[in-house]
Amino acid sequence: MSNLSPNFSLNPRENSRKSYRGRLAPSPTGLLHIGHARTFWIAAQRAIENQGTLILRNEDLDPQRSRAEFARAMIEDLRWLGIRWSEGPDCGGAYGPYSQSERRAHYLEAWRRLRDGGFLYPCTCSRKDLAQAASAPNDADTDDEPVYPGTCRDRKDATEFMEPAGVNWRLRVPEGEEVEFADLNLGRQRFVAGNKFDFGDFLVWRRDDVPAYQLAVVVDDAAMRITEVVRGADLLKSTARQLLLMRALGYAGLGYAEPDYFHCELVRDAAGMRLAKRHDALSIRHLRESGMTAEKVLEMAGWP
Repeated sequence: MSNLSPNFSLNPRENSRKSYRGRLAPSPTGLLHIGHARTFWIAAQRAIENQGTLILRNEDLDPQRSRAEFARAMIEDLRWLGIRWSEGPDCGGAYGPYSQSERRAHYLEAWRRLRDGGFLYPCTCSRKDLAQAASAPNDADTDDEPVYPGTCRDRKDATEFMEPAGVNWRLRVPEGEEVEFADLNLGRQRFVAGNKFDFGDFLVWRRDDVPAYQLAVVVDDAAMRITEVVRGADLLKSTARQLLLMRALGYAGLGYAEPDYFHCELVRDAAGMRLAKRHDALSIRHLRESGMTAEKVLEMAGWP
């Protein structure tokens, strides 16, 4: 089957939602820090302001890095900050399970639809291959994957694979496609897809049989009826990828409504670098144990 439809583009979305549904989506690969505190507090406040529902989703996809003690800590630390949610792994809800490690069947269905529709191709490039082919260094303010050079792009054997394990799977993005969206905090955003532009064909499934972040987030936000995504500005380019992925899933027979987006400015350290989980001294857990109050932590994070 051919790759993307000639009509594969981002049309204006229809926004006929009845109620607001926001989400917190921490990953238990380390302790939450004050940058997380600010973003999650903003997400909680937006749900309150919109008289909506807040969902907690445990994004524990990576079996090598996700740890149960970090999952417990993130729930305890979020509660300590005064954040409350109505649905989640600790309290259930209508759209569970709320831990990604329990949602594999949902991701497999999306993978099969994309494979059968000709939107994906298998990729056997190694990390070393990609590092050598990278045309530009990654932005230090993102967790971005390098622009894929298109080495395996012309492969036509996707439908010969009954399961995704053993190779990487990439979405064949429309070359030169402009992806625009109106961010509710940072204004109009524009990215261009393709291996000479902002991002190339990106991962949707890893060779170690783990769904990639982009696919899992799109599938889960749709399944959980999320109407607004609040997250850090380091994920702006991921939003462009995910909008393309939603369109591909729509053409593949899964009707996914696009949520609104609110990207928060990043919290930075004294040197101007964005905070990451490696900054253990600024973890919420460490600050709690030092005797700091939740109000002081939020003040450090720049709220309000």
